[in-house]
Amino acid sequence: MKTYREELWFNTKNHYEIVNITPLVGRALDKSGIGEGLCLVNSMHITSSVFINDNERGLHQDFLKWVEKLAPYDPNGYQHHLTGEDNADAHLKRTIMGRDVVVAVTGGKLDFGPWEQIFYGEFDGQRRKRVLIKIIGE
Repeated sequence: MKTYREELWFNTKNHYEIVNITPLVGRALDKSGIGEGLCLVNSMHITSSVFINDNERGLHQDFLKWVEKLAPYDPNGYQHHLTGEDNADAHLKRTIMGRDVVVAVTGGKLDFGPWEQIFYGEFDGQRRKRVLIKIIGE
């Protein structure tokens, strides 16, 4: 069995942002030389997310609106802010949207269902963060 590891780095322009990282993960898979196995993609920061869904702009706006309703930005409204931080909402948004995804690798390609793509969700942006890609297989 072979393994491959790569890091992607992001510094989003916006505080909240959704970025399609499917092509970047696909390039990492190509570099790995692995034809059959599993590909893990996970955010290495507790205020950002990795998830799978449809690449549709309206849906992305809906996600951001939805998580804002569930965990609104409020610089004074969370216990976490007593530590001097102001990003409790981003921690909660990350929990809602998820930390990681695992995708099967078949025939050297990411084995998706219809419309599936991999996204990086940023909820406390405008600073440098990383995503880990770990691929195992043969």
